[in-house]
Parts: sequence; structure tokens; C-alpha cells
Amino acid sequence: MTTMTRQTQQESTATESLTGTLKDSQDNQDSQGSQGSQGSQGSQGAVQPAISVRNLWKVFGPNAENVPGTPELAALSPRELMDQESCVAAVRDLSFDVAPGEVFVIMGLSGSGKSTLVRCLTRLIEPTNGEIFLQGEDVLAANEKALRDLRRRKISMVFQHFGLLPHRQVIDNVAYGLEIRGDSKAERTRRAREVIDLVGLSGNEHSYPDQLSGGMQQRVGLARALAGKPEVLLFDEPFSALDPLIRLDMQNEIIRLHKELGKTMVFITHDLSEALKLGDRILIMRDGEMVQIGTGPELIGAPADNYVRDFVKEIPFSGVLTLRWIMRPAKPGEVLDGPELGPDVVVHEAVRLVLESDHSVKIVENGVLLGVVGNHEILRVVAG
Repeated sequence: MTTMTRQTQQESTATESLTGTLKDSQDNQDSQGSQGSQGSQGSQGAVQPAISVRNLWKVFGPNAENVPGTPELAALSPRELMDQESCVAAVRDLSFDVAPGEVFVIMGLSGSGKSTLVRCLTRLIEPTNGEIFLQGEDVLAANEKALRDLRRRKISMVFQHFGLLPHRQVIDNVAYGLEIRGDSKAERTRRAREVIDLVGLSGNEHSYPDQLSGGMQQRVGLARALAGKPEVLLFDEPFSALDPLIRLDMQNEIIRLHKELGKTMVFITHDLSEALKLGDRILIMRDGEMVQIGTGPELIGAPADNYVRDFVKEIPFSGVLTLRWIMRPAKPGEVLDGPELGPDVVVHEAVRLVLESDHSVKIVENGVLLGVVGNHEILRVVAG
């Protein structure tokens, strides 16, 4: 135990040493995750969130509705809640916003509550308590007809196991949602061909699912989700069953589609590398609760606790941290005639310029000198 504690302390010290001198504004960006909605509001100003979640609970078990409203029960640990009430709180008092056009990643270990959470957003699983708003519309107050319309027109979901109908050809699988909502055959066929081309499956319209590779099947699932022109796309670990190379290809496909379409996306994963690659912000969950919410550099540069620190410790910091996180103030009398870079340049992209410069690189934003980065700061990150 002493060895493990010492190792954890060493990792904590190493991480703290990499953060450098942080701007005060960074300290206000929810690095602890206790006010998950503020990060989006701060960056988006008065823009209405695409999704807004407030004090959301999902409790399974007898008299589950008593847990959120009873402080003594709400404060119980997962084991205590099971022992005393035979209940499991899969989602515990979560609050966050997702900005329009944002790729918002929810991650955690198996059993952390991330898949339950994403299903609560469309009431595939009914929340026990709390509030969910989609572009200002109260999802929990929606009647059966309104909820059906929301699922058919505003939100689409891409599942891990594809969910394709084996007796239907690709074009009919893609058009299925349009058929259910009553679109004409001509319109749904036209739209299905359009999205099939968008996801790179042209020529496979009349293939059956069992004639396609796993990656191609997932592209069909993605095309089906896009066919209804939803405002929000939900992804529940869609690539976890794919081979590594196919998974990488599908991640790139999501990035491309997001650039082209600008859809709001909520992406569930247990893979931090995937989260860092795809997400504008990442929410990390444990036992149904939010541990931390922030950008990739925020999670790596200022992990909230050892749980987050364990997630990020295997990630090459130089590929995620920006110069903003490692810069230092210029020293009195320091020569400031080195090259300039912006604070959001990723460390690994700046390595050559910094190491080849005779003087520290100036970190400048909007004409204002924020700090400097020299060999010492760069090598400290690169060397880990």
C-alpha cells in the first residue's frame, strides 16, 4: 500500500509540474466538474444549449422515487444504498449542458452509468427525477405523441450492435425510420440514397447486412441515424465491437461528418484516446456521478482526482496539452525576440520550433504576450 501511495503521489506531482503557470480563466472552466453546465455557458454566452440536463437521477429498485428526494438516502454510497434499500443509482444528480454543434463525450468504466444516461436523454429509460431540455423543450413533460415525434425527427441514436434488420437491404434499412414516420416511398428512397453516399456506401444499396463487414454495417447504422435529418445524434459506444483499424476509420468518419454537417453529438465511450480525438468536451463518470468535465487539455493538465489521473496517465501529454498549459511568465530582463506562437498550439507541433530557437518562444494572443515557452518547458512534457 505504501508503494502504491508513493506512486500516486509521484504521478500527481508530475502532472502538476506539467501544468505550468495557468491563466485564471482556466481555473474557472469547471476543472473539478462540480458545475458541469458552466463550461458550455461560459464559452457559448447566451446561446441556448442543444441539451440541458439538471439534477438528473435514475434509480433502479423498489421505491426508487424516494431516493433523490431523501437527503439521507441520496448521500448513501452505492453499496449502502443496495444494502439498505435494494436500489441502484445508475445516474446520480447529474447537471450539464451540451452546446449546439458540440461533440460532447461521456466516458467511464463499465457500470459507471454512461449508457443509462444517454438512454435517459430520449426516455428510452425513464429518469427517476430531474430535468432534461432539448433546445428549450422539456423532454420529461412530453406526452406520448410529442416524445414519438422527438425520437423520429429531432434525435437519432447509433448503437453498438448496429441493430440492422437482416431481411432488409441496405437502402431499406437506412430508410426504415422514414418509413415509420410516414414519408413517401419516393422521398425516403431519395433521402436514403443521399445519406448512403454521404457515409461512403454507394454501390452497396442492395446488399444485405450479412454481406457487409462490421465497419460497413456500422456505416449503415450511421446513415439510418442521419436519414431523418436529426438535430442531435447520440452514439452509444458504436465502435467498441470493431477491429482497431476499422474503429480508427469510423472515428475519422465521425470527424468528417461533423465538419460537414455540424450536428450536435453526444458520444459514449470507455476509451480515453477515442474521447480525446472526438470530443470538444469530455464528462467522466464514476458510480453514476460526474467526476470531472472539461476539454482534453483540462482533464490531462488538471485531473480532479486519482480516478481521472489513472485515466489520463497513459496518454502522451505532448499530443493533447497546448502551450497555454506549459507556458511560464517571462523573467525580468529576459530577451523576448524569439518566434511567436498562439496559446492553443499543441505541444508536439511546437517542439521543433522551440528547440531550434535561440530564445524562448513567445506565446501571444490578440497581440498580448501571455507567457513564454523554452526548451525546459517543452522537454519536461515530451519526456513525461
